[in-house]
Amino acid sequence: MVKLGVNIDHIATLRQARGEFDPDPVLAARLCEQAGCASIVAHLREDRRHIQDRDIVLLRKSVKTHFNLEMSLDAGIVKVALKVKPDQATLVPERRQEITTEGGLDVVRHLKRVKKVSHTLLDAGIDVSLFIAPDKKQIDAALSIGVKTIELHTGAYARAFAGRLAIDEFAQITAMTHYARQKGIKVNAGHGLNYENTYAVARIKGMAELNIGHAIMSRAVFVGLKQAVREMLAIIKKA
Repeated sequence: MVKLGVNIDHIATLRQARGEFDPDPVLAARLCEQAGCASIVAHLREDRRHIQDRDIVLLRKSVKTHFNLEMSLDAGIVKVALKVKPDQATLVPERRQEITTEGGLDVVRHLKRVKKVSHTLLDAGIDVSLFIAPDKKQIDAALSIGVKTIELHTGAYARAFAGRLAIDEFAQITAMTHYARQKGIKVNAGHGLNYENTYAVARIKGMAELNIGHAIMSRAVFVGLKQAVREMLAIIKKA
């Protein structure tokens, strides 16, 4: 069965809006694990707009499943990762002015730098995943670096799904999942997945894990965090 990773960034966003201590991302991670998720995802941004360094340290100590740190190629962030040593580091693109991650990491264009950061993390015993567009050239570039995991950006699919025009985007994700699996690469996916569009992606043969944050946190406002996670897990289990 496809696994579920829960991104808890938005818990920290709510906390930072008040500038105090609640809600606590560490407690959120614990509740998500109790509800059955397979991993906890947190993005330490360069501007520290939500998750803070202290959160990363505490999450590393408290997460019992699998701790996936999303991060840019910035030297300062790499230094934090090397100190904390998450189970996995997912390299993502980052622009200061963006509201959320807008696309996949351009591994082809930044091959030398991505390779350097990837091998630095791998040498420290941290598994590395590259968050990329569902594109053959990007997958081949990831393969040349030697990483064992990629995460396909599903943003275009999610936007098209909302307009009932997702056939082409879904076909591309499916084809690139199969292509990567044939090359021996583990395939995860995420971005924009919600309670309506996740089922189809979870059914793709070879898909390993779906990383979802905003939809689960939004649903949790009305039904509670554990229930929101369980509802998403139920969708995945049906696939």
